[in-house]
Amino acid sequence: MLSWLARSGASAVTTALLLSGLAGGVQAKEAPPTATPALAEIWLSELPVQAQETHRLVLAGGPFPYSKDGVVFGNRERLLPRKARGFYREYTVKTPGARNRGARRLVCGGTPPTAPEVCYYTDDHYASFKRIRAEAGR
Repeated sequence: MLSWLARSGASAVTTALLLSGLAGGVQAKEAPPTATPALAEIWLSELPVQAQETHRLVLAGGPFPYSKDGVVFGNRERLLPRKARGFYREYTVKTPGARNRGARRLVCGGTPPTAPEVCYYTDDHYASFKRIRAEAGR
């Protein structure tokens, strides 16, 4: 590329601009995504009453109605901010009329689990999340 530019009589400014454009394009392709897309937020009081109850159970440490409540959530969908394995735990939000656990969950992160740093709500089995906002700041 440089030899072609020299033979074509391109000015130093043109050469620099072309090379910087090429380098910028390569750099953009190689840079891995580092940020998680911004998530919607929801006030705790706006959640379904069943989700509010599950949140109260999380803060109290249970007892939880399902044996899988409190298990580590792996964040395989990578929709939540990346944290070390074990940071997130999931809890079932009862769905009226459902014969199984349904699709609604709370996912909370932090230690201890009874004082989570952050909680998220999903009503579509991890396809999307909303960050739960505490009422104190409202």
